[in-house]
Amino acid sequence: MRFETNEAEEKNDAGGTLEDEDEGADDPNLQLELNVFRAQWMSELTLSSGASDLSGRLLRAKGLKRTQDIAREEKATELFLRAVQEEQNGAVYEAIKFYRMAMQLVPDIEFKINYSRPPDADRGGGSYMDNNVDGEIEDLLSYFEQELTLESSFPKICTPEMDLTQMHISALPREILMYIFRWVVSSDLDMRALEQLSLVCRGFYICSRDPEIWHLACSRVWGRKCTKLVPFKSWREMFLQRPRVRFDGVYISKTSYIRQGEESLDGFYRAWHHVEYYRYLRFFPDGHVVMVTTPEDPLLVVPRLRTKNIRMDSVLLGHFRLSQETDNQTKVFAVVCKRNEKATEFQRNRFCRRNPPPEAEHSFHVGLHLCSGGRQSFSKLVWIHHSCHITYKLTGETVITAFDLDSMYTPFFFARVKSYTAFSDQPL
Repeated sequence: MRFETNEAEEKNDAGGTLEDEDEGADDPNLQLELNVFRAQWMSELTLSSGASDLSGRLLRAKGLKRTQDIAREEKATELFLRAVQEEQNGAVYEAIKFYRMAMQLVPDIEFKINYSRPPDADRGGGSYMDNNVDGEIEDLLSYFEQELTLESSFPKICTPEMDLTQMHISALPREILMYIFRWVVSSDLDMRALEQLSLVCRGFYICSRDPEIWHLACSRVWGRKCTKLVPFKSWREMFLQRPRVRFDGVYISKTSYIRQGEESLDGFYRAWHHVEYYRYLRFFPDGHVVMVTTPEDPLLVVPRLRTKNIRMDSVLLGHFRLSQETDNQTKVFAVVCKRNEKATEFQRNRFCRRNPPPEAEHSFHVGLHLCSGGRQSFSKLVWIHHSCHITYKLTGETVITAFDLDSMYTPFFFARVKSYTAFSDQPL
């Protein structure tokens, strides 16, 4: 009964459909609208399917290109690092071949490589690099020495970057190279030039940290009694941190004041004068000091203070010493005097015939407190004492006159002069 009912319904539906088609066939406008609707519907379906296929193909192409770029960059990185390894081993031609292959794949591969990768396990120094979590090397000297030892059984100070027909500095023995470094420092203790020389390569960095050079420099500054490092860790640390006077420049003190002049003849006004003068202090590593008081501008005076042989009337020559007080303050004491100038026979006969003045020696004792000013270390000297000692040769009596340290005694400030260390006269 159920199958018969379904068949009857299907017949009725088919009949109804046939009847509708017959009715629709009789109406040509309706048939035309149906054809237009079907054509538009099929065109929309075709466009949507084509757009989705096109976007899919584009995405797949981009993904494939990205994968190829990553693979090309990885291959170029591998070739570039292989070239670096060959260059370190001394195989220059093999390194050039790998460099060329890497740059053909990725032209700017040199700037895309992360050089902070960990070292190979088969090479030494892995534990040293692992200890530096932040990527910073605390003891750069030990690291460079370890690297030079690992590269070859007979390490060289440096290697030439390209083939040379003449002898390279790396072929010199270490003793001769250290002697050259002592000439760079020179007797003027130009440790700044030594620090700049250490930036050339790893080998020069190691040579510039040689304890013997820094020990000699400390001995020149603090004397032969400088034999203990405590509380410093190295001679270099002592030279850089322990208070000392600087030799690569000049200390300058500028003093200015207002002085009242004479009243005019008519009494309507009185002139005022602005007085300005300079004091210069130039220290030398051998313990000598030069002091000049003059109104001349520093541009004229500073070049003339390069050596101790200065031709100026107001120049004072003498010696200085450093004193470490119990209150942890470093003081500089200097004794300066004028040069011995013998009077000519004409002057002696004409002016000193009847009452010759007593022969006496004049010396000036200066005490200064060494401190840091601004960003520079040991760049300021503050007055703590100034006196004049007159010693009569006939009686041996000494008269001391102490000066009051008022506002006229302004502090000295250090100014570095490059020309003072431009030439080396003697090695360290």
